[in-house]
Order: sequence, then structure tokens, then C-alpha cells
Amino acid sequence: MTSNILILEAVASQDIWIWHALFGSPGSINDINVLNHSPIFNNIYDGSAPDSSFQVRGTPYKYGYYLIDGIYLEYVLFVKSFSAPHGSRRKKFKRAQERARKDVERAFGDMKKRWFILKKPAAYLGEEKLQEIMYTCIILHNMIIEDEGRAICAFNEEETIRETQPIEIGGEKYINRRVEIRCTETFHNIRNDLVEHIYGVQNINLNLDPPDDPEDEFSENDFI
Repeated sequence: MTSNILILEAVASQDIWIWHALFGSPGSINDINVLNHSPIFNNIYDGSAPDSSFQVRGTPYKYGYYLIDGIYLEYVLFVKSFSAPHGSRRKKFKRAQERARKDVERAFGDMKKRWFILKKPAAYLGEEKLQEIMYTCIILHNMIIEDEGRAICAFNEEETIRETQPIEIGGEKYINRRVEIRCTETFHNIRNDLVEHIYGVQNINLNLDPPDDPEDEFSENDFI
């Protein structure tokens, strides 16, 4: 889509369900500035996020993580690839990480093929209207994924979400959690453990092209 709007941030899972998206105006805004303005970590900072702890090679980690590219900072919540990996372990991890990271591109490729409005120039529309169009398409996209039974996490109307007590913003716990998220040592520990874990996985698809759908591709120029 050629317009005055830019997709700044999006999170998708393996089932191409879009969990989070943030839109805004293009310009000098880069990925790091977008992250600083994003609310994606707010529920982690204030303690209201659900438990996402996990273990890798026997080592427990408190938070889940996002697969990102190299421009992002070394946060505990991020796992990025190696720019110039040495050794078979890191090379295999790089391929696996990049293969999994294409889920966002697959999700937007699927949306572009489904809705014609996302393929054509829309410079005559204002930013607010473009945001409404994109959010509407994302909601419909997720509804279709769920209706077709492809969603990893199916919606359960009977499920009750456990209430949490958010901590005070700016308080000691809040600040400590922000510092904890920015621990580069933990960032490297998680990645190193994942490198060893992935190396030991025999049946893993390292093909970077989506199967059976060569057109399922997203170019960020289409949304600038």
C-alpha cells in the first residue's frame, strides 16, 4: 500500500495469527524509537502479564521472548540471530531463527492476497482512516484463522482470566523489572542455550521459503 502510513511494529505467531500491531507516520522513526513508544511490554513492567516462564536445557527463564532482527537492543525478551555466525551450531540456529521470523511476513502476505484494498495506493486517505482499515483487516484475518481451526490458541468463552494486581508505575518493583528486562547477560544466556537446543533437534525445517505458496511474501515497501 502506497500511502502516508507505515507499519511500525507487528507480532505474529506460527499460525500467522497477529497478536500485536502498531501503526504511525513514517519519517525518521526507526525500530528502536518505535519500541520506546510501544505499549507491548507495559503488562510485563507493571506485573499484570500472564506467566510465560520456560526452561531450555534445564535452565529456567522468567519471560517468553520475541524473534527479532539485528537492529533491536539486547533485551531479555528478544532473541535475534547472528550477523556472521561461525560454526555449525550458530549457522543452524541462524537459519532456524530466520525461518520462524518469517511468520509476520507470511501473515501480511496472506492479508494482501485476501483484501484488494491493501494492494492499491491509498494516498487520498488520511492516517486515521488507514489505521482503521489495517486494524479491521487484522481483526478479520484473525477471525478467519480461528474459524478455519488453524489458531494455536483457540478462544474459549468459558475461560476466566486470573486477576492480577499491577504494581505501581514508577515504583521500586516497576523499575527493577525494567532493569531486569535489559540484562544483556541473560539475553546472551538464553540465545546460547537455544543455539545448543536447536543444534540437537534433528527434524527441523530450515527452508526459508513458505511451503506451497511462493506468493506469500511481504515487502515493507508495499506499506510505505
